Amino acid sequence: MIEKYSFGRMRIMGQNYTDDLKIIKGRVIPGWWRQNGHRVLVEDVQDILDAQPEYLVIGRGRPGLLRVDPGLRSELEEQGPQLIELSTARAVQEFNRLYAEGRNVAAGFHLSC
Repeated sequence: MIEKYSFGRMRIMGQNYTDDLKIIKGRVIPGWWRQNGHRVLVEDVQDILDAQPEYLVIGRGRPGLLRVDPGLRSELEEQGPQLIELSTARAVQEFNRLYAEGRNVAAGFHLSC
């Protein structure tokens, strides 16, 4: 599904994106803005949680500065989905693998730092 990632840019199904984004049920939601910048809170992914995916992939940026808040991590451990946090380049690979397997996977990608 994700064709290419480079710092600050992602191409999905022929469309180029330059802002952080989410993918929920195969739909791209551009302009993902978090309440606390480089920390992902429950509120930042509530729409993903409402969709009840099996996996939540978080692309933490090229050097990995984006972090999942401990409160969100605790909620995911109790209720799911399974959290996968990786640098964005590796997160793209994992997302594509799960998607190709037909898994119910959602994601949030930080495209830069």
